[in-house]
Amino acid sequence: QVQLVESGGGLVQAGGSLRLSCAASGGTFSTYGMGWFRQAPGKEREFVAAITRGGNKYYAESVKGRFTISRDNAKNTVYLQMNSLNPQDPAVYYCGAQRGLTWLQRSDYTYWGQGTQVTVSS
Repeated sequence: QVQLVESGGGLVQAGGSLRLSCAASGGTFSTYGMGWFRQAPGKEREFVAAITRGGNKYYAESVKGRFTISRDNAKNTVYLQMNSLNPQDPAVYYCGAQRGLTWLQRSDYTYWGQGTQVTVSS
C-alpha cells in the first residue's frame, strides 16, 4: 500500500510560479510511474503530467513549456514545477502512482494523494 501526500499549493498571482511536491511512503518508489492530475470545480479530473519509472516525461498540451515534472527516487518524491500560471490553472492538484504501461488516464493509477489547492489571482 502506497501513501501519497501532496504539498506546495497556495495562492499565486497570474504569471507566478509554484512547486508542488508529492511524498510517497509504503512502497518501492522507484518501481512506480508517477503522475499529476488536476480537478477544477464542476470538472473531471484531468491529466497534467507524468514521469515513468525510467524518467520519461509526458505533458498535457495546456501545460507544455510551463510545467516540469521531476522525481527524486532517493527522497521518494515527485515534483511539479509550475511557471507562468494563468487563470485556467486553478484546481486541486493530485498525484498518483501506478505500475502499468499507460499513464494518461485517471483509471491508470492505483494510488492517489489527498490533493493540494492551487489558486491563481488575476
